[in-house]
Amino acid sequence: MTSPIDVNLINGIALAFEGDAVYSMYIRRYLIFKGETKPNQLHHKANRYVSAKAQASLVSKMLEMNFLTEKEVDIYKRGRNTNSHTKAKNTDVVTYRMSTGFEAVVGYLHMTEQIERLEEVINWCIEQG
Repeated sequence: MTSPIDVNLINGIALAFEGDAVYSMYIRRYLIFKGETKPNQLHHKANRYVSAKAQASLVSKMLEMNFLTEKEVDIYKRGRNTNSHTKAKNTDVVTYRMSTGFEAVVGYLHMTEQIERLEEVINWCIEQG
């Protein structure tokens, strides 16, 4: 679906909103295809990947390894530095902001239809988990 607006102009929180849903869907699909079908187990195992703490750790490793492109780092920073006006649940502000930046990258890749790169990033995250 082609966007009527330039994705590069979308704020970091909106990109993260998209990225949260996309990343969660990929993780859920991965777990189900792995044979996890009990709702309690699915939720518990998914949280190991989708929690703010897990995402902050993953993006930290990505930055250390120069895994992200220059554009993706810019998007990460945009998401991380955006004031969300919401409080972090179960984590500190720095971790929450880092995870927001991570989700912004996922959202950006999805919205710009860079599906091959999106799946490369998500598969890398799954391998780290």
